[in-house]
Order: sequence, then structure tokens, then C-alpha cells
Amino acid sequence: MITRRQFLKAGIAGGALLIAVRAAYGPFSADPLVAEDPGFDYAVLRAKDRSVLAGVAPVMLAGALPADGAERARAIVEVIRGVDRAVSGLPPSVQEEVAQLFALLGFPVTRRLLAGVGSPWLEASADSVRRFLERWRDSRFALLRSAYAALHELIMAAWYGNPAAWARIGYPGPPTVVTS
Repeated sequence: MITRRQFLKAGIAGGALLIAVRAAYGPFSADPLVAEDPGFDYAVLRAKDRSVLAGVAPVMLAGALPADGAERARAIVEVIRGVDRAVSGLPPSVQEEVAQLFALLGFPVTRRLLAGVGSPWLEASADSVRRFLERWRDSRFALLRSAYAALHELIMAAWYGNPAAWARIGYPGPPTVVTS
């Protein structure tokens, strides 16, 4: 049976360990959030989810997005809106899994420990986001590989499914059906 003295020692040791681990990972600041988008009613994505996407999408779509600052920002907003539309059309169980993925990536501790990205998503360097994506894509854990695949498919579908992106890739759009 555990004595009171052993219980107190274990509690103090555990607390000291938590403090040491917390100190090792440095200060956590609140993540800046993507500004509200009054022109669109988001069905499933929260502000934190949109911030994750705003940090990840430009790296995943490197070379595909416009270079101009204002056009680029508009394109990223369109990608985020497209992801929201795509996720809202998924079954509720899959929506919950996507929400859990964004919650995991949006929480500073798990962002740092699992993704290896120390800065908030909107402040993270393209290199750190790229390394995170490569680690998850090539991970030996199927769960991380499938999380990468989900992010990749959602972002790519949102961008390349958007008619505004078609001109940049030389796609004239779907053929029109001629009825006679």
C-alpha cells in the first residue's frame, strides 16, 4: 500500500517533471487567427481551423498560387472556403475526424510536439511547414500518413476545383453539354 509520504513525493516529482517539460518547449503565445470572413458563412471550420489552413495551404500549393500579395490572400481565402464546402459535404463521422485533426494541429502543444512547428501557423516559416508535411507524408505511422493525405486532398480539391484557378493551369473548364 502506498503511504502518504510516497504519494506526496510522487506528486511533487510529477509536478516538477511537468514544469521541466513545459519550460523545455518555451513560451506559448496565443495563435493569431484568420480575420473573420463576413462574405462567407462557414459551416464547419472554426477560426483556429482556418488559421491552420492559412498556414499550410500556401506551402502545399507552392507555385500554384498567385505571387501578388492581394491576389494571393484572396486565393488562400478561396481555398479555405473550398475546404469548408468540401468538409460540410462529408458524412458526420468524417467531419468529426477532420475537426479532430484541425484541433490537434491548432493546439500549441500538439502543434509543437506532433507537427514540429514551433511558431503559430500564420507566423511559421514555409520551411518548417514543409518539413512538417514531409514528416507526416513519409511517417512510419499510418495515422500521420492518412492525416497528411486528408489535408492534401482537401486543399488540392479546394484549389483545383475552383474555377478561378483553372486559367493558371490552362484548364478551359468542363465541356459544355450541347442539347439539340
